[in-house]
Amino acid sequence: MQVRLISVTAPLIQVENKPLSPEGLMAYCARVSSPHQETPDYGKLLAYCIANKHWSVFEMADMTVEIFTSRAISPQILRHRSFQFQEFSQRYAKAQEIEHYEPRGQDSKNRQNSLDNLEESTKTWFDEAQEEIAALSLERYNTALEKGIAKECARVLLPLGTRTRLYMKGSVRSWIHYLEVRTDKSTQKEHRDIALGIREIFREQFPVTAGALGWQ
Repeated sequence: MQVRLISVTAPLIQVENKPLSPEGLMAYCARVSSPHQETPDYGKLLAYCIANKHWSVFEMADMTVEIFTSRAISPQILRHRSFQFQEFSQRYAKAQEIEHYEPRGQDSKNRQNSLDNLEESTKTWFDEAQEEIAALSLERYNTALEKGIAKECARVLLPLGTRTRLYMKGSVRSWIHYLEVRTDKSTQKEHRDIALGIREIFREQFPVTAGALGWQ
Protein backbone atom coordinates (compact mmCIF):
# COMPACT_ATOMS: atom_id res chain seq x y z
CA MET A 1 0.00 0.00 0.00
CA GLN A 2 1.48 3.33 -1.08
CA VAL A 3 -1.43 5.68 -0.41
CA ARG A 4 -4.64 5.73 1.61
CA LEU A 5 -7.34 8.26 2.40
CA ILE A 6 -7.07 9.89 5.83
CA SER A 7 -9.76 12.56 5.74
CA VAL A 8 -12.05 14.55 3.49
CA THR A 9 -14.15 17.65 4.22
CA ALA A 10 -17.37 16.70 6.04
CA PRO A 11 -19.94 19.53 5.68
CA LEU A 12 -22.16 20.21 8.67
CA ILE A 13 -25.09 21.81 6.84
CA GLN A 14 -27.90 19.92 5.13
CA VAL A 15 -29.86 20.48 1.95
CA GLU A 16 -33.33 18.94 1.71
CA ASN A 17 -32.68 17.23 5.06
CA LYS A 18 -29.63 15.43 3.70
CA PRO A 19 -25.98 16.06 4.60
CA LEU A 20 -23.99 17.74 1.86
CA SER A 21 -21.20 15.80 0.19
CA PRO A 22 -17.84 17.54 -0.25
CA GLU A 23 -18.80 18.26 -3.86
CA GLY A 24 -22.21 19.47 -2.72
CA LEU A 25 -20.45 21.91 -0.42
CA MET A 26 -18.37 23.28 -3.29
CA ALA A 27 -21.52 23.82 -5.32
CA TYR A 28 -23.32 25.37 -2.33
CA CYS A 29 -20.51 27.88 -1.92
CA ALA A 30 -20.35 28.52 -5.67
CA ARG A 31 -24.01 29.57 -5.56
CA VAL A 32 -23.42 32.14 -2.83
CA SER A 33 -24.91 34.87 -5.06
CA SER A 34 -27.77 32.74 -6.38
CA PRO A 35 -31.33 32.51 -5.00
CA HIS A 36 -31.10 28.78 -5.74
CA GLN A 37 -28.21 28.06 -3.40
CA GLU A 38 -29.78 24.91 -2.01
CA THR A 39 -30.40 23.28 -5.38
CA PRO A 40 -29.33 19.66 -4.82
CA ASP A 41 -28.08 19.03 -8.36
CA TYR A 42 -24.59 20.26 -9.07
CA GLY A 43 -23.04 18.12 -11.81
CA LYS A 44 -23.49 20.70 -14.55
CA LEU A 45 -22.38 23.51 -12.28
CA LEU A 46 -19.06 21.90 -11.37
CA ALA A 47 -18.44 20.89 -14.98
CA TYR A 48 -19.14 24.48 -16.03
CA CYS A 49 -16.68 25.80 -13.44
CA ILE A 50 -13.97 23.46 -14.70
CA ALA A 51 -14.63 24.25 -18.36
CA ASN A 52 -14.48 27.99 -17.67
CA LYS A 53 -11.58 27.77 -15.20
CA HIS A 54 -13.51 29.08 -12.20
CA TRP A 55 -11.12 27.37 -9.83
CA SER A 56 -11.89 29.16 -6.56
CA VAL A 57 -14.95 27.00 -5.89
CA PHE A 58 -12.65 23.96 -5.72
CA GLU A 59 -10.85 25.49 -2.75
CA MET A 60 -13.92 24.91 -0.54
CA ALA A 61 -13.19 21.24 0.17
CA ASP A 62 -10.01 19.45 1.28
CA MET A 63 -8.59 15.94 1.20
CA THR A 64 -5.73 14.41 3.20
CA VAL A 65 -3.88 11.27 2.14
CA GLU A 66 -1.16 9.18 3.72
CA ILE A 67 1.80 8.36 1.46
CA PHE A 68 4.49 5.72 1.92
CA THR A 69 7.55 6.36 -0.22
CA SER A 70 11.30 6.92 -0.04
CA ARG A 71 13.45 9.95 0.76
CA ALA A 72 14.28 10.01 -2.95
CA ILE A 73 10.65 10.80 -3.86
CA SER A 74 9.36 12.79 -0.88
CA PRO A 75 11.24 16.00 -1.91
CA GLN A 76 9.40 15.90 -5.25
CA ILE A 77 6.10 15.72 -3.39
CA LEU A 78 7.02 18.44 -0.90
CA ARG A 79 7.74 20.76 -3.82
CA HIS A 80 3.96 21.23 -4.24
CA ARG A 81 3.75 24.20 -1.89
CA SER A 82 -0.01 24.75 -1.96
CA PHE A 83 -0.33 21.65 0.25
CA GLN A 84 0.28 21.18 3.95
CA PHE A 85 2.55 18.31 5.02
CA GLN A 86 3.60 16.26 7.99
CA GLU A 87 6.48 13.84 7.36
CA PHE A 88 8.10 11.09 9.41
CA SER A 89 10.98 12.64 11.35
CA GLN A 90 14.33 10.86 11.29
CA ARG A 91 15.42 13.26 14.06
CA TYR A 92 12.71 11.93 16.37
CA ALA A 93 12.13 8.31 15.36
CA LYS A 94 14.34 5.47 14.18
CA ALA A 95 14.41 4.65 10.47
CA GLN A 96 13.39 1.04 9.87
CA GLU A 97 13.48 0.13 6.20
CA ILE A 98 15.11 0.88 2.86
CA GLU A 99 13.03 0.54 -0.31
CA HIS A 100 14.06 -1.52 -3.31
CA TYR A 101 13.94 0.11 -6.73
CA GLU A 102 13.77 -1.58 -10.11
CA PRO A 103 16.55 -0.13 -12.27
CA ARG A 104 15.90 1.59 -15.58
CA GLY A 105 18.26 2.98 -18.20
CA GLN A 106 18.98 6.66 -18.79
CA ASP A 107 17.10 8.30 -21.67
CA SER A 108 19.82 9.90 -23.81
CA LYS A 109 17.35 12.43 -25.26
CA ASN A 110 15.75 13.51 -21.98
CA ARG A 111 17.89 13.73 -18.85
CA GLN A 112 14.75 13.64 -16.67
CA ASN A 113 13.48 10.39 -18.14
CA SER A 114 14.38 6.71 -17.81
CA LEU A 115 13.68 3.71 -20.00
CA ASP A 116 13.05 0.04 -19.34
CA ASN A 117 15.89 -1.03 -21.62
CA LEU A 118 18.50 -2.61 -19.36
CA GLU A 119 19.91 -6.11 -19.76
CA GLU A 120 19.05 -8.63 -17.06
CA SER A 121 22.66 -8.83 -15.97
CA THR A 122 22.69 -5.09 -15.29
CA LYS A 123 19.42 -5.29 -13.36
CA THR A 124 20.85 -8.13 -11.28
CA TRP A 125 23.98 -6.11 -10.51
CA PHE A 126 21.89 -3.13 -9.42
CA ASP A 127 19.66 -5.30 -7.24
CA GLU A 128 22.70 -6.76 -5.51
CA ALA A 129 24.26 -3.31 -5.10
CA GLN A 130 21.09 -2.04 -3.43
CA GLU A 131 21.00 -4.97 -1.05
CA GLU A 132 24.66 -4.50 -0.16
CA ILE A 133 24.31 -0.77 0.50
CA ALA A 134 21.04 -1.18 2.40
CA ALA A 135 22.52 -3.82 4.68
CA LEU A 136 25.71 -1.86 5.33
CA SER A 137 24.02 1.50 5.88
CA LEU A 138 21.43 0.05 8.30
CA GLU A 139 24.16 -1.78 10.17
CA ARG A 140 26.26 1.38 10.55
CA TYR A 141 23.18 3.45 11.37
CA ASN A 142 22.06 1.10 14.14
CA THR A 143 25.61 0.92 15.51
CA ALA A 144 25.75 4.71 15.60
CA LEU A 145 22.53 4.80 17.62
CA GLU A 146 23.87 2.14 20.00
CA LYS A 147 26.94 4.32 20.56
CA GLY A 148 24.68 7.18 21.63
CA ILE A 149 24.94 9.22 18.45
CA ALA A 150 21.83 11.35 17.97
CA LYS A 151 19.32 10.29 15.33
CA GLU A 152 19.69 13.66 13.61
CA CYS A 153 23.39 12.87 13.10
CA ALA A 154 23.16 9.12 12.46
CA ARG A 155 20.68 9.62 9.62
CA VAL A 156 23.46 10.91 7.33
CA LEU A 157 24.50 7.25 7.00
CA LEU A 158 21.18 6.35 5.37
CA PRO A 159 20.62 6.29 1.57
CA LEU A 160 17.89 8.11 -0.36
CA GLY A 161 16.01 4.83 -0.58
CA THR A 162 15.16 5.00 3.14
CA ARG A 163 11.44 4.60 3.64
CA THR A 164 9.39 7.54 4.85
CA ARG A 165 5.74 8.35 5.48
CA LEU A 166 3.94 11.65 5.08
CA TYR A 167 0.50 13.21 5.23
CA MET A 168 -0.48 15.51 2.40
CA LYS A 169 -3.46 17.84 2.80
CA GLY A 170 -4.82 20.17 0.16
CA SER A 171 -7.87 21.65 -1.46
CA VAL A 172 -9.58 19.98 -4.39
CA ARG A 173 -8.09 22.72 -6.54
CA SER A 174 -4.57 21.79 -5.42
CA TRP A 175 -5.25 18.10 -5.96
CA ILE A 176 -6.48 18.75 -9.49
CA HIS A 177 -3.26 20.55 -10.36
CA TYR A 178 -1.05 17.98 -8.64
CA LEU A 179 -2.74 15.04 -10.35
CA GLU A 180 -2.63 16.66 -13.77
CA VAL A 181 1.12 17.20 -13.39
CA ARG A 182 2.21 14.04 -11.59
CA THR A 183 0.19 11.44 -13.50
CA ASP A 184 1.91 12.62 -16.68
CA LYS A 185 4.50 10.26 -18.14
CA SER A 186 7.20 12.89 -17.65
CA THR A 187 7.05 12.24 -13.87
CA GLN A 188 9.42 9.69 -12.37
CA LYS A 189 7.71 6.29 -12.36
CA GLU A 190 7.84 5.82 -8.58
CA HIS A 191 6.18 9.21 -8.05
CA ARG A 192 3.70 8.67 -10.87
CA ASP A 193 2.57 5.38 -9.28
CA ILE A 194 1.77 7.32 -6.11
CA ALA A 195 -0.13 9.98 -8.05
CA LEU A 196 -2.15 7.34 -9.89
CA GLY A 197 -3.10 5.79 -6.56
CA ILE A 198 -4.19 9.17 -5.24
CA ARG A 199 -6.22 9.77 -8.38
CA GLU A 200 -8.18 6.60 -7.67
CA ILE A 201 -8.97 7.93 -4.20
CA PHE A 202 -9.91 11.31 -5.69
CA ARG A 203 -12.28 9.63 -8.14
CA GLU A 204 -14.05 7.85 -5.29
CA GLN A 205 -14.40 10.98 -3.16
CA PHE A 206 -15.12 13.50 -5.94
CA PRO A 207 -16.75 11.49 -8.74
CA VAL A 208 -18.52 14.43 -10.42
CA THR A 209 -15.36 16.53 -10.51
CA ALA A 210 -13.31 13.59 -11.73
CA GLY A 211 -15.83 12.92 -14.48
CA ALA A 212 -15.75 16.53 -15.62
CA LEU A 213 -11.96 16.30 -15.79
CA GLY A 214 -12.15 13.14 -17.91
CA TRP A 215 -10.68 10.93 -15.18
CA GLN A 216 -13.37 8.25 -15.32
